[in-house]
Amino acid sequence: MTTVKAILKKTNVPHELSLEDVPFPTLKPDHVLIKIKKTAICGTDINIYNWGEWAQRTIKTPQIIGHEFVGEVVETGAHVKNVEVGQLVSGEGHIVCGCCRHCVTEQQHLCRMTVGIGVNMDGVFAQYIAFPASNIWICDPNIAEEVHSVMDPFGNSVHTALSFRVVGEDVLVTGAGPTGLMAIPILKRGGARTIVVTDVVEERLALAKSLGATAVVNVTDKSLVDSEGKVDLLAASRNDLQKAGFSLKEGFDVGLEMSGSSRAFADMVDAMANGGSIAILGILPKNTLVDLDKVIFSSLTLRGIYGRKMYDTWYRATALLQSGMDKEIAQVITDTFHYTEYKKAFEHMAAGKSGKVILTWD
Repeated sequence: MTTVKAILKKTNVPHELSLEDVPFPTLKPDHVLIKIKKTAICGTDINIYNWGEWAQRTIKTPQIIGHEFVGEVVETGAHVKNVEVGQLVSGEGHIVCGCCRHCVTEQQHLCRMTVGIGVNMDGVFAQYIAFPASNIWICDPNIAEEVHSVMDPFGNSVHTALSFRVVGEDVLVTGAGPTGLMAIPILKRGGARTIVVTDVVEERLALAKSLGATAVVNVTDKSLVDSEGKVDLLAASRNDLQKAGFSLKEGFDVGLEMSGSSRAFADMVDAMANGGSIAILGILPKNTLVDLDKVIFSSLTLRGIYGRKMYDTWYRATALLQSGMDKEIAQVITDTFHYTEYKKAFEHMAAGKSGKVILTWD
């Protein structure tokens, strides 16, 4: 075999991807060759597909895209010691320098020289890929392959949801996309008292409710706070909260911003209790404004989240899946397409009503 099929972003035209033959990957001594089984479409991939502002300034075409995957190791480089042929693997999509202050103090997720697979270099939307052995995560064969294919975004949810103590706390999640949805069972397992999820898509809010959200709020043309700046959840959600034995009076203790919406973030800041903490995973527009008076006088803590902690998050994510959470995470995967149907898959994901969308490569 001299070529493999791969999905590329070749042009600067929005909504245009290509399925083409590319050279078979070259195996370096410290890499492993992986036969891709399943890949998942990420919000990053949708931004590239839409050719959004971030993609325009980041992606150098032509490029194979994708970074969420599960596959089987079919060959190892001469220097590889920790991975064996036949193992089912996923992988950390951030390649770090290994020698900066953060890398040598085991805080690789803060490396300023990070290179993103499928972003700054060719990605995993291909039949085979040569992947750095140092970034490989060996999968538990007792967990379904499709769940392993979303380990990367699940790790984002784990990192975000566990950024602050949630035991006994009231948590607001803005955005019921896949990462927001996957955060719900993590928050439940972490002991959150109530979990309120906001979005503008009913299908996603319904899925949030089925995953265990205490209340969901459709914020289309509505705000979480009233004209006096007090938290004012919609009647249906108030009823749900009252049934749970809870009456929200002072605001939320913890916020997880998963939407990437300026308005949602502003609403979250307004809805926080004094001393509250916000973890920000959603990529907000550059012109997003923050009410710093609210942040200062309410003593709020804001923390940006990028990717996963290497490799603490991977251990925690695996432990959660092995504890039975894999069944809940599987519910977030709503659609599966063969890689030759990539156009339908991307159109479906870009419509914004699905959970995770999987491409199979068998």
